[in-house]
Amino acid sequence: MSPAKRREAVEHVRDALGRDRVSERRACKVIGQPRATQRRGRRRPDDEPRLVRRMVELASSYGRYGYRKVTALLREEGWRVNHKRVERLWRREGLKVPGRQPKRKRLWLADGSCVRLRPRFKDHVWSYDFVHDRTSDGRAFRMLTLIDEHTRECLAIDVARNLKSGDVLERLSDLFVRRGVPRYIRSDNGSEFTAEKVRGWLERVGVKTLFIEPGSPWENGYCESFNGRLRDELLAREQFDTLLEAKVLIERWRRHYNTVRPHGSLGYRPPAPEAIRSLGSLPATPTASQASGLLALT
Repeated sequence: MSPAKRREAVEHVRDALGRDRVSERRACKVIGQPRATQRRGRRRPDDEPRLVRRMVELASSYGRYGYRKVTALLREEGWRVNHKRVERLWRREGLKVPGRQPKRKRLWLADGSCVRLRPRFKDHVWSYDFVHDRTSDGRAFRMLTLIDEHTRECLAIDVARNLKSGDVLERLSDLFVRRGVPRYIRSDNGSEFTAEKVRGWLERVGVKTLFIEPGSPWENGYCESFNGRLRDELLAREQFDTLLEAKVLIERWRRHYNTVRPHGSLGYRPPAPEAIRSLGSLPATPTASQASGLLALT
C-alpha cells in the first residue's frame, strides 16, 4: 500500500471509530504509517497540471497508445519524465491501459519462418502481405503492405479495389530502383506472390523468396504484427467513403508510423524518422545486372 493510501486509511479509521476515541498515533501504529509521513502532505510538481493535460491530449489523439508510447512522445517534446511517473498519472486519470496480448506457441517452423531466418541488417529481409477492408458503400478494397523487417519501416501501402501479381511487380520494381534490392523477401503462399512471373523476376534480380508454411501466419510475424497495428490504429477507427479518401488517410498513417509513432521493439523510437525526404532525393541505384532484370517485368 502506498503512503497516500495509508494516509487515507488512517483518516478513515479515525472518522469511523471517532477521533476522540482513536488518536492519530494509535491509528498510524496499527496501519504501519510513520507519523511524519502522515502529517506531511504530498507536494505536487508545478508542471503536473500541464503534463496531465498533455497526456490526455495525446491519449485522445492516439487512442491505442499506452503510457509507454505516450512517455516516448512526451520525451520527444522535451518533457523530463520517466515511464513510472507517467504510468502513475495515467492510472490516476483513468486513462486506458491496453492489455497484454497472450503469446502463441509455434507448432512448427518452416524454412521461410521469421524465427529460422531473422533479419540482421537493413534491407536484409523484406516481407509483404495483403490486408482487406471496405468503403462505406460496402465495396471491398485491398492493401499491399510491404515492410523492412530489420528497421520495421513500412516501405509502401498500395490501395486498390483489386491488386494482382502485376501490381506486386510494379511496386517491387519501383522500390528496388529507389531504395535498392533486398537479399530476401518473405510472404505467404498467396497466388499473387507465388505466380511464376513474380518468382522468376525476383530470381533474375537476385532476391531469394521465403514462403511460410500454409496456415501458419505467425511465421510471417513482422508483417502480421504491422498489419495488426494498421487495423487497430486506423482501419478499425475510420470509415472511408471513397477509395481516394482511403488512399490519402492510409498514406498519412504510414508516414506517421515511420516518422513519429514510437515502436516498442526499437526502444520507443520511430522506425525511420528520416524516411520522408524531399522529392528527388533517391537512394543508390541497383547494380547493372539488377537494373537489367528490373526492366524485364514479364
